[in-house]
Amino acid sequence: MVVTGWLESLRAAEKTALLQDGRRKVHYLFPDGKEMAEEYDEKTSELLVRKWRVKSALGALGQWQIEVGEPAPHGAGNLGCELIKESNANPIFMRKDTKMCFQWRIRNLPYPKDVYNVYVDQQERCVVVRTTNKKYYKKFSITDLERYQLPLDDSLLSFAYANCTLIISYQKPKEVLVAESELQKELKKVKMAHSSDRDCKTQ
Repeated sequence: MVVTGWLESLRAAEKTALLQDGRRKVHYLFPDGKEMAEEYDEKTSELLVRKWRVKSALGALGQWQIEVGEPAPHGAGNLGCELIKESNANPIFMRKDTKMCFQWRIRNLPYPKDVYNVYVDQQERCVVVRTTNKKYYKKFSITDLERYQLPLDDSLLSFAYANCTLIISYQKPKEVLVAESELQKELKKVKMAHSSDRDCKTQ
């Protein structure tokens, strides 16, 4: 079963963990050199952040790529300010899951709710967002379903709109919920470092 295959790769990864600021931070190092860092709410075990880092062909560490969580502001000096100003006007896409749903938010969309069309493209295995006024278009894959190689189901997809933000939800299939529960059991076995450890890899 492919679901088990991904879960086994997580179990086999070298893991370090840290409790800090009400979050359980876990760093995974995979045999191929890829790194994944996750942050969970200490009380609810909700996933707050997931990011990836890979080495270049020359072995240099790349930048962290955020998969789940609020994009961290980067940049310094005037250039950083310009980027922040620009992002305040343009649509901002981010993923922020709940216990029962994969969830994405697209901010700075000023159009009324009835203009949005959100659906599954089975051929490309992705979610498509488009507006009838042709002002916005985006498609994205559900990375967890790709890893578990599970089919996309239109009936699990829904969306809401409020305060210039489109909120897209995809109910987690039973297989994913079971795998996530098993992973939490596995993570409880990982020895926790002290919060004063400044060298924690998840930082």
